[in-house]
Amino acid sequence: MLSSPPVPPINVEKSYRRLLNHLPGMAYRCRILNTDADENDYLQYELEFVSKGSYELLGVPAEDMVLDHHNTIERMTHPDDLAPSRKAIHDSIVAHEPYQVMYRLLLPSGRVKWLWDQGEGVYDDAGVLRYLEGLIMDVSEQKFQEMALREENRELRTSVINLYGLGNIVGKSEPMRRVYSQILKAAETDSNVIIYGETGCGKDLAAKSIHEYSGRKGRYVPVNCGAIPEQLLESEFFGHVKGAFSGAHANKEGYIGAANGGTLFLDEIGELPLHLQVKLLRAIENKMYTPVGGNTPKESSFRLIAATNQDLSKMVREKTMRSDFYYRVNVLSITLPPLRDRHGDISLLVEAWLEKRGLSLVLPPHVRLAVEQYDWPGNVRELHNFLDRYLAFGDEALMSLGDAGRADLLLNTPQGISLEQAVLQLEERMIRQTLERCRWHRGKAAEELGLNLRTLQRKMRRMTTASEELKGK
Repeated sequence: MLSSPPVPPINVEKSYRRLLNHLPGMAYRCRILNTDADENDYLQYELEFVSKGSYELLGVPAEDMVLDHHNTIERMTHPDDLAPSRKAIHDSIVAHEPYQVMYRLLLPSGRVKWLWDQGEGVYDDAGVLRYLEGLIMDVSEQKFQEMALREENRELRTSVINLYGLGNIVGKSEPMRRVYSQILKAAETDSNVIIYGETGCGKDLAAKSIHEYSGRKGRYVPVNCGAIPEQLLESEFFGHVKGAFSGAHANKEGYIGAANGGTLFLDEIGELPLHLQVKLLRAIENKMYTPVGGNTPKESSFRLIAATNQDLSKMVREKTMRSDFYYRVNVLSITLPPLRDRHGDISLLVEAWLEKRGLSLVLPPHVRLAVEQYDWPGNVRELHNFLDRYLAFGDEALMSLGDAGRADLLLNTPQGISLEQAVLQLEERMIRQTLERCRWHRGKAAEELGLNLRTLQRKMRRMTTASEELKGK
């Protein structure tokens, strides 16, 4: 009986390489040269094998890549990406984990390619690292699309800064425009934010704007840290389980749980006691918390925004705030200007307040001047409160503005002149005072007065003409 001829053994190595040569991208194997390196030393290696995809990926034949060892890729890697990518691979190898890195390649043509490099270490029976094996793919198209989309989103977000403000924040002054830019940049990250500002300047509005423009799908949970009794703080923040304490008749979700996937806004964060700072720090760092009376930790992926009118660094020095809590909270900082530094926004704020209440009221000249002259130590909140009082009591509300609200001091005009003449005198006085305060910088003065530059120049010409006519007489 005839036997069939023996089947020649399959060359596994050739079969393996043939398969790799048909893969998209570039497969590679690197031999480790410094096998005795400790975890602090970067790996030194040379290419032993490169698949034929190297030519399409880099424009270099596989044979030339091997002859050049690994220097081809390193020479072409963007200088800003070389060290970070090497460190990422090193750290993964030290941890005995597969690595995944993305970096840019600068081609001889001047083009840039984005590469995705993933691989892992190969160890011998003694656990010594001998090789790196991996695959490099061209992800330029996806990366450029992502970058274009990000830029488009940034432009769309920037475009929402209209002539009057950002979202529910009103103001077109330069200090506020800087704040708008910071808000939009903060919205693009998940970093913790702290908002500094005096009482009443709109810290809650700024925090809510960051949340809204961030695209986070969870809730916006505002918390006034100074309004919660100390004995209820833990229960309010972490929630509690049924029976945790007297009166706990049912499970309750706390602020941290409610903010899962959204934003937790801690207003007046400087009012938190030290013992709660410790527990909040763990929740902020680990995104884990345990309800009062419970044993099972829960997860909450919240974004933290805090606000204060206090000097937190001073509180750290005085030991009323933990330094680790302060540094965890104070990552990105935004400072809101007081209303006295943005006088040019006052008229817009008044108009927005009237519009919100559906009123077509026009403030009399003496009221407008009083509003413009007052310093507003309570900021926007005080302005809104004054307008509420004025709506209810009329001119009596001006008494709350001190000297600025006293019509006799503002007017200081002789008897017997018309209202129009009195208004013109007041207007001239106010323009001169503003110009002097702005060192005769017309642009700044116009902004502070709530006028456009052309209108201010026209009024100044009228003032000069009137002065010359008076001299001629």
